Amino acid sequence: MRAWAVVENGAPLQEIELPTPEPKGAEVLLAVTHCGVCHSDLHIWEGWYDIGGGRKISLKDRGVTLPLAMGHEIVGRVVKLGPEAAGVKEGDLRIVYPWVGCGACAKCLAEEDNMCLTPKSIGVFQNGGYATHVLAPHPRHLIDLKGVDPAIAATYACSGITVHSAIRKVMPLPPDEPVVVVGAGGLGLNAIAILTAMGHENIVVVDVSAEKRQAALAEGATKAVDGNGEGVARAIMEACGGPVEAIIDLVNGTASARFSFDALRKGGKLVQVGLFGGELMLPLPLMAIRALTVQGSYVGNPAELRELVTLAAAGKLKPLPVTTVPQKEANAALMRLRDGKVTGRIVLRAEAA
Repeated sequence: MRAWAVVENGAPLQEIELPTPEPKGAEVLLAVTHCGVCHSDLHIWEGWYDIGGGRKISLKDRGVTLPLAMGHEIVGRVVKLGPEAAGVKEGDLRIVYPWVGCGACAKCLAEEDNMCLTPKSIGVFQNGGYATHVLAPHPRHLIDLKGVDPAIAATYACSGITVHSAIRKVMPLPPDEPVVVVGAGGLGLNAIAILTAMGHENIVVVDVSAEKRQAALAEGATKAVDGNGEGVARAIMEACGGPVEAIIDLVNGTASARFSFDALRKGGKLVQVGLFGGELMLPLPLMAIRALTVQGSYVGNPAELRELVTLAAAGKLKPLPVTTVPQKEANAALMRLRDGKVTGRIVLRAEAA
């Protein structure tokens, strides 16, 4: 199979040939038709995460090996089934749930694959959608598109379920209670769409880019706050009419975590999603006195992906802006994302799609 792969961290992706996987057991081989370019891909391409205090965590030490075809927002067409695979057939177009684990532990068997202690995520620990073919470990990881545009549906495998899962962690809330979304990239615009589909009426978005703030307002945000400089927490509280009960930080860097935490009301919750990196120093007495919650949220599970597709298929979920480009332009697409020149999502498209 052909792949646009990370051969060296921080170097341009290279077009290379890799062995086409042969499905065994319940595995399913798919020809990739679409694959989203996600901000997480930048961290994988760089090879590290910033964990604050001048420290980095190496993805090589976590088990990421090169060469690697990244890409975890995948739609593909079934081309071959392992001898034990059932429930799909050749020619079926499916979203590939990428956050797979060992397949045998209690978490995997309970459809909480993303919580498996031995992750084997597609596009991270094994080759993903920046390639002509991808291998799914089991048919239960293949989700019917239900007529949703495949370029949009691909983004639901990460951008969609990531914000859906994070939103569920702050709900239920009254429709007019402000929910703050930090970051108005692909994740942020999906968050606006999902909150709106759930009937929420007060969505305040924070971003450093005026263009992205404007895009958030166009997509249905109630208000937009400039995330630059000092006084961001104060500006958030002014936009919300006071301290905030629920903040979802899709950036999750040192600055965004700080102003998000500082804007919380008593009993408030900060859900941290992004991987920008850094650290947050917490005033421990205030955590107890103000009954605050700081909670991480890692992607989502297959059930949440099916829920999201059902919502989209019913016409309740406004699609985020998507730009499709040929697979061979994967490196240029990744660099556009690195340089902050993407509104919504770039999706790689196979030649035959």
